[in-house]
Amino acid sequence: MVMKSSLVALINFGGDSILEENRPIPEPGPNEVLLQMHSVGICGSDVHYWQHGRIGDFVVKNPMVLGHEASGTVIKVGSGVTHLKPGDRVAIEPGVPREMDEFCKTGRYNLSPTIFFCATPPDDGNLCRYYKHNASYCYKLPDNVTFEEGALIEPLSVGIHACKRAGVTLGSKVFVSGSGPIGLVNVLVAKMMGAAAVVVTDLSASRLQKAKEVGADFTIQVTTETPQEVASKVEALLGCMPEMTVECTGVQACIQTGIYATRSGGTLVLVGLGPEMVTLPVVNAAVREVDIRGIFRYCNTWPVAIALLASKRINVKPLVTHRFPLEKALEAFETTRRGEGIKVMLKCDPTDHNP
Repeated sequence: MVMKSSLVALINFGGDSILEENRPIPEPGPNEVLLQMHSVGICGSDVHYWQHGRIGDFVVKNPMVLGHEASGTVIKVGSGVTHLKPGDRVAIEPGVPREMDEFCKTGRYNLSPTIFFCATPPDDGNLCRYYKHNASYCYKLPDNVTFEEGALIEPLSVGIHACKRAGVTLGSKVFVSGSGPIGLVNVLVAKMMGAAAVVVTDLSASRLQKAKEVGADFTIQVTTETPQEVASKVEALLGCMPEMTVECTGVQACIQTGIYATRSGGTLVLVGLGPEMVTLPVVNAAVREVDIRGIFRYCNTWPVAIALLASKRINVKPLVTHRFPLEKALEAFETTRRGEGIKVMLKCDPTDHNP
């Protein structure tokens, strides 16, 4: 099996190019599984690495395989793997701790500084035909959960983690800033967790329409308003200031809006990542005791997400708007870069392009 080849999509370390390359099919280690990949979603971070070659301190120095929103089928298991077998359909959690450090011991393994993470330099991702991964971070999919739903567990996990950090609960009033894929999964999760009302802002009318389709109660299309003016519109629609705001854009003005909009004693969760330095009305947040929390990816979310998808409590299927075969990876990335649709899905199995 090692001698066969596996088509992978690569990013050139110089940025702004996608290459395809044949590599040997990897051999799984004792605690790993070899997967035939099926569906891989394109994330904004994938596009950013492709266009700019870095995100913050993570710099692409050598060609890197992209992709971290993924699902596939087990075709070979390592000698120490007992919970999976060939033929099992699985969703892949892309972050795998390399050591049992203090963060792993407290259940917050996403904060481990040495964590392996698909498609974060220097770690390769899983946008390829065959891929090996730590078996403990591959989760078997129920028969009624599709491969694409399995791949969408990754962005859905961001929503689960963010809404938990925000403290969303029964009757909450929630403001979600941004109606891209991450904003939309936060709408889905907030409503599932019992939010009484969710208001969403964005520049795009079409994305706001999608937010309404997935459960948003109110939408605001932002044009030239100041952050204070947008905050006032949020309050007017909800009938009160929201207890929690989930900021999914990383744009300075949107973070400012989040502070102004959030109720005194409430929580602002920063999900979107923008410039390293931004100017914020910190005194406004401080004197009103608005808690500002960050999130870094997620942890302990895959079993929860699978249960929600299997029970049909959450429907992520409307998020997928485009599908491309792996051979058309560049076209798929261009579509995402242009902001067309919501979630672009690449199909890695040449014999099965079904969801």
